[in-house]
Amino acid sequence: MILSALTRARESGRKLLAVLIDPDKASRAKLKTLGEHSRAGYVDFFLWGGSLVNQPQSEYYLRLLKAHAEVPVLLFPGSVYQLDDQADGLLLLSLISGRNPELLIGKHVTVAGRIKQMKLPAFPTGYVLVDGGRPTSVSYMSGTTPIPADKPAIAAATALAGEQLGLRLIYLDAGSGALRPVSPEIISAVRAEVDLPIVVGGGIRSPERARQALQAGADMIVVGNGLEGSLDWLPRLTTEVNSFGRESVTVKR
Repeated sequence: MILSALTRARESGRKLLAVLIDPDKASRAKLKTLGEHSRAGYVDFFLWGGSLVNQPQSEYYLRLLKAHAEVPVLLFPGSVYQLDDQADGLLLLSLISGRNPELLIGKHVTVAGRIKQMKLPAFPTGYVLVDGGRPTSVSYMSGTTPIPADKPAIAAATALAGEQLGLRLIYLDAGSGALRPVSPEIISAVRAEVDLPIVVGGGIRSPERARQALQAGADMIVVGNGLEGSLDWLPRLTTEVNSFGRESVTVKR
């Protein structure tokens, strides 16, 4: 699913766009509009999750999103309580930038049997938190320190270690509400070290920031907070993403 889509995109020079939805900030109207945008081809994937999630509300809104969306919805869980077999897959996050053993392997052991029982496709993902200029929910809830924004060598070595450990995807994140996105220097350094698909999120609030991330080597960008105020700029963002080789391949959505 996501791995094959990212691989095909890299081979053709294309880039992808995902929208991250925090269930606690969702609404019926917003989910319906996002579903319409997915049918119009503006979105490649939806990611579903947050640091703090009301579980019954999350289940209800995920069902609503699935009823309207025409692209895969992947779980982006902030805790073990956010597993839901309504989704199309799971980014199985290992917080490799931190030193909290619970988020490297501990929580994974707790839910391994459940994920297998749910038959939920899981995509092992090296999650790398980068300083975005302010404390974020993920740094606070995970009890970890982000990689300094001016240390691309550390980010690159971390991603390389994740690749050597067998992870299939690298997710560089400045965190929800970041003042600044992951820098092009960090993205470029990671791209130079690993052959894995690279996803970048956090602090992308304009098409210009999206272009900088994609030019630096991101295979897919993720926007979340940047769309919470208004979805009006999503078509412009999609146009920016589509300018990277989209015309060279026909995509089945």
